[in-house]
Amino acid sequence: MTETLDSYSLIAVYSAMGVYALAFILFTLDLARRSAAATMRQDALVAQRAAGGTTTLERPTEAPPAPGYLRAAFALTVIAWLLHLAGDVLRGVAAARVPWANMYEFSLTATLVIVGVFLLSRLWQDLRFLGVYVTGFVVLGLGIATVNFYVPVIPLPDALGRSPFWLVIHVMVAMLGVGFFALGAALSVGQLLRQRRSNGGLARAKYLDTIPGADRLETFAYGVNIIGFVFWTFTLVAGAIWANDAWGRPWGWDTKEVWTFIIWVLYAGYIHARATRGWRGTRSAWLAIIGFAAVVFNFTIVNVFFKGLHAYSGL
Repeated sequence: MTETLDSYSLIAVYSAMGVYALAFILFTLDLARRSAAATMRQDALVAQRAAGGTTTLERPTEAPPAPGYLRAAFALTVIAWLLHLAGDVLRGVAAARVPWANMYEFSLTATLVIVGVFLLSRLWQDLRFLGVYVTGFVVLGLGIATVNFYVPVIPLPDALGRSPFWLVIHVMVAMLGVGFFALGAALSVGQLLRQRRSNGGLARAKYLDTIPGADRLETFAYGVNIIGFVFWTFTLVAGAIWANDAWGRPWGWDTKEVWTFIIWVLYAGYIHARATRGWRGTRSAWLAIIGFAAVVFNFTIVNVFFKGLHAYSGL
């Protein structure tokens, strides 16, 4: 029964990857449409000026209504997320526990959370222009997970099995932090590109004229990263409580513990520098990107190549 459910889980995950890939293509087509629309508007402005007329045309800050690409891409992302959720739940049912006890399962659930944060952001701001980044990142992440990290369902290691409550809380909160940090990094990348475009660079990337300005993207990124930082702070606290329960000490300078603290320091520095030191623009964006790079390094390099008490990759 366990193997059957796990095989159904894999089918759902592969199906989700296929739908995510289709959404990625449509999001890419939407960016091409945005670039073409910006070019047409600029050409109209030049022609009107050449004719000696007055105009109120300005550089667009929002794309004209989409011819279905953007709506279809977002709808496919929702469908893919539901398939993704089904695959994650089936893996958990097969294992009779929460599905994040090894690198494969963590990859499965963390990417689910990242897309979930992106979808929920629609209730707050229209960030669908980040769809290319989100769907592309998730397809890549699921591809690496299924090819390189997959392991059959196995029992929990003793240290994890002794405290199932903290396994649920500690890891779930960490994944929520990763989800918000991923969205914040995407906004910071968009901020850098938008700023360079405004300064006369990236002449061919005219689609950048159709997304919010660099200042707004920076403000969005800051808010998202603060939420991620709150979750990450709780991750550190919950991890210390769990470590004390499992190993008899709250902190032991284990490699995973150190990198989790480094990530916390990077984002604390980012928030402090922006709030009190006036770090705005490029420096702020790069700090956010470096912070998320440290998150990815912590999950990949540290988990695979460093040994320690947190060696639960399952590989």
